Amino acid sequence: QHLCYVCHEQFLSGNDLQQHLRQKCYPSIIREQIEQLTQHIQDEKQRQQLQNILWKHGKLFDLRQPSTIKATVRHAIETGTHSPVHTPPYRVSYKDEQIQREEIDKLLKQGIIEESTSPWSSPIVLVRKKDGSVRFCVDFRKLNNITTKDAFPMPRIEDIFDHLSQAEYYTTIDFKSGYFQVGLDPKDRPKTAFSTRDQHYQFTVLPQGVTNGPPAFQRIVSQILGPTRWQYSLAYLDDVIIYSPTFNQHLIHLDDILNRLNDANFRLNISKCQMARTSIDYLGHHIENSNIRPNADNIRALLETQQPATAKEAFRFVKAAEYYRKFIPGFSTIAQPLHQYAPTTKEQRSKKSQSTPITLSDDALDAFNKLKKILTDDLILRIPDKNLPFKIQTDASKIGIGAVLMQVHSNGDLPIAYLSKKFTTTQMNWPATEQECYAIIFAIEKWHKYLDGRPFIIETDHKPLLPFNMKQQLNSKCERWRLKLQQYQFTIRYIKGKHNTVADYLSRSPVDNGSNDEDDYTPTRSRETQTENFTATHVIAP
Repeated sequence: QHLCYVCHEQFLSGNDLQQHLRQKCYPSIIREQIEQLTQHIQDEKQRQQLQNILWKHGKLFDLRQPSTIKATVRHAIETGTHSPVHTPPYRVSYKDEQIQREEIDKLLKQGIIEESTSPWSSPIVLVRKKDGSVRFCVDFRKLNNITTKDAFPMPRIEDIFDHLSQAEYYTTIDFKSGYFQVGLDPKDRPKTAFSTRDQHYQFTVLPQGVTNGPPAFQRIVSQILGPTRWQYSLAYLDDVIIYSPTFNQHLIHLDDILNRLNDANFRLNISKCQMARTSIDYLGHHIENSNIRPNADNIRALLETQQPATAKEAFRFVKAAEYYRKFIPGFSTIAQPLHQYAPTTKEQRSKKSQSTPITLSDDALDAFNKLKKILTDDLILRIPDKNLPFKIQTDASKIGIGAVLMQVHSNGDLPIAYLSKKFTTTQMNWPATEQECYAIIFAIEKWHKYLDGRPFIIETDHKPLLPFNMKQQLNSKCERWRLKLQQYQFTIRYIKGKHNTVADYLSRSPVDNGSNDEDDYTPTRSRETQTENFTATHVIAP
């Protein structure tokens, strides 16, 4: 027997139930949304196949009733033996008081909050968006300070993109108010309490703003995706991507993931999902044909930023641009003047200091304009392909080292990543051979993940390093470094300096030693610049 979850009518087969839901019980808007979600597929048969899968899991898109997922555990807030923290409600205007009442009524009807007698209390904060609307938030800072932190790991965004190199079809899934679908342990609900002028409430589900919200949600989604993770599905918090090499495989993978989410009783925001596409936006990036570039809307927002008039605006701009640092060689060097406006002291973090009008220094204004100019370029990165050989080009100058990680494709050597590092005073006094050798050591250790256990090529314009291949005796320092690299399978080749332009540029514009830079992907200006002779013309240094 198959039971309709809407009208509770029983059916003998799953197909009969699906037909009944489709014709009678699903709201009409789902039909419109499924049509819209699949209209990009030109092949009628493929479009119908995709629609059938979406109809099969139509419950995921039915938002008429709020749902709580069937997770193996409910979220807990561990505060040890600490006594309850209490902050009285902030005074607000009559207008904001009305907004609070309306939002609370909505949350009560949805079962997201309930009345409380808790000794705990955190204040309400209304955050105004650019469009004029208001987001209802609770300031949980005091609660977060005494909460034991959850160490569940968050995936690295670079690792996620690395796994998409063989995919041709993508689907992204957006949860409808994902946190509010996660149940909260009843014993910890009082800790989420908040107050208005004359009433006290607490959350029944995971509220936004608690310190362990992100790792808790990541754990739950990871459990639900199970063994499909890193095979054909990945998740960064509530951003799930499904990826496959063919359309037919993608339908199988999509059906599996939607089935898992359905079993867990999740609800999806269908209008924000993207289904079975050959190019897709994910985590602020656009992915297509194993290439990756910044999301156009995000870049447009940065380009429309007016010259900062306060320290807060200056620092906010550089932090927003920093998300795309992997597209900008030498980002830290360029952006350094803007970091002087970072709120590093208590006085600088004060509201008064952050809102005080300022005039950007000449260096900071130049950095602001230069970053905006670079972001106007059509920068494209290549996603690493583990089935293709890797190649490194390295170089050292008087002030630092630079290197480029590439892969050998049929249309040339395409860049995957770059790095640069400034020499210390001691390193500046090393002989040239030691500096060039250090560039190789540093690059291999940084890109260990890609190079370990496979043969690769190192290209350098410094001939004295060729004895690395022939096991000839080197000076004591280089000999120690060679022993350090004996686990790697590499061959060193000599190339003329005019063909080592990218590594040479990076070595002359190195990142300062104090930088906490992660490895960055190397950008190209556009797909049209990919030529047969990459080393001569493929990358244009800014």
